[in-house]
Amino acid sequence: MTAHAAPAADTARRRRPPRGTPLWLLALSGVLVALAAASVTVGSRDVEWADVLAALSGSVEGFDQAAVAKRIPRTLLAAAAGAALGVAGAVMQGVTRNPLADPGILGVNMGASLAVASGIGYFGLTSASAYTWVAIAGAGATAVFVYAIGSMGRGGATPLKLALAGAATSAALASSISAVVLPRGDIADSVRSWQIGGVGGGTFDSIGRVLPFLAVGFLVCLLSARWLNLLALGDDVAAGLGTRVAIARTTSAFGAVVLCGATTAVTGPIGFVGLVVPHVCRLLVGVDHRWLLPFSAVGGAALLTAADVVGRVVARPGEVDVGIVTALVGGPFFIYIVRRQKVRDL
Repeated sequence: MTAHAAPAADTARRRRPPRGTPLWLLALSGVLVALAAASVTVGSRDVEWADVLAALSGSVEGFDQAAVAKRIPRTLLAAAAGAALGVAGAVMQGVTRNPLADPGILGVNMGASLAVASGIGYFGLTSASAYTWVAIAGAGATAVFVYAIGSMGRGGATPLKLALAGAATSAALASSISAVVLPRGDIADSVRSWQIGGVGGGTFDSIGRVLPFLAVGFLVCLLSARWLNLLALGDDVAAGLGTRVAIARTTSAFGAVVLCGATTAVTGPIGFVGLVVPHVCRLLVGVDHRWLLPFSAVGGAALLTAADVVGRVVARPGEVDVGIVTALVGGPFFIYIVRRQKVRDL
């Protein structure tokens, strides 16, 4: 057996998903459906299923039915955004072989936010579709910048260096957003509320605008699953097995950046979903990305939908944006990941 074949065979055995994986995916999908139902019926005012069915049929007459009609696109946006961030986090962790990788921690979401804020403040952008393109460009530029900074010095792009580079970049970008917004009183309130990260403004129009971008991002990421499995073996082994490492990394990262940028354009920066979800899903399905990515999509959708429901319940009759709820959940989880033994490459 060759030097490359031995570790490849060993890793292939280690990456076989546990038995019952399809059942776990089905169960997780059932949890998502239950959370979506709760999201439609629970809020500052609970509604009956009769009003839900009336709203779904297109008959919106009373206050409760109007509330349902608004909650339906909000729920769909939370599920779509959560799925996108979950998959993007899993792909980023696979591309960088960094268990701390996350669109928020690496500053990608904040880069998309700065690009949108700059477009509004300096170039007068008003088109929602333009926001998406600008956000994707900002996310991509930030991802390249953080990876370049984290790769400098001895040892290359280690998890600790990438996390520090991402944290420093996020802080700098957040300050830049404030510098852009503060002198502009006409846009300060709207950008500030959007910057927290939330799905309360979700509409069918906003979902329709980002849906093509999300579809492209999901497709690229899912097609990159085999590459991500090979990259986990190490660059030398992956190259020895016929993988063009640079192309594999660039293509996979492109899919994740598209998902992050499109999501941030419509919801604002939402952190920690891409960190928490892949780690939890690995406990269920292992490290095979052919299963990990679908699990991360469903798990991310479930987490963000649950966060939206919790945010509406704990502060009745007001609400807490999902960006705050996910930060409260993800912050302690991030500390746990850092302190667990030692931070290791995937």
